[in-house]
Amino acid sequence: MSRTSSLPASLPSPAAPAAPASTCPPARPVPLFPPLRVGRAGRGGDRLRRALRRRRRVVSAGLAVAAAAALAAAGAAQASRGAAPPGGKPPPPAAVRLVSAPVRIADGATVRLLRPGDRVDVVAAERAGPPRVVAVAARVAEVPAPERDMGDGGALVVLSVPRETARALVGAGAAARLAVTLC
Repeated sequence: MSRTSSLPASLPSPAAPAAPASTCPPARPVPLFPPLRVGRAGRGGDRLRRALRRRRRVVSAGLAVAAAAALAAAGAAQASRGAAPPGGKPPPPAAVRLVSAPVRIADGATVRLLRPGDRVDVVAAERAGPPRVVAVAARVAEVPAPERDMGDGGALVVLSVPRETARALVGAGAAARLAVTLC
């Protein structure tokens, strides 16, 4: 049995010669031409493009300045109303300034128990209503020597308290009898 006889008839035999003709057209010379500039319409197009770019920059810079001016005006308006400016830190709380407040306590014997540095609550006892606390945890700054001729007028003590509390102590001392409790 031969090997070529087993192949189908439609296939060429391996020993058959190849087709002699080429399908490529003959070579032609390429003419010389200047390089192409894609997307450019000469120098006039570049000028127009640059002018538009410059105009966009000017407009965007103008908008940025206007936005900054609007924010500054809004911050100034809120600051004039007492509010904090937007985006900024709130102002630090005012430091509590302590003042020395001389207070006459009704019971002189209680005042003799106090020493500088002690903390006391001051209570106002009024005849018409229940007692009320006027100062909380006030620091005793000084205990003056007792007066000889005061009798039952109480004793003086100097407290270190915030200014608002000092005002409340003066008002309460004029209208009520004051007492202290040790904290």
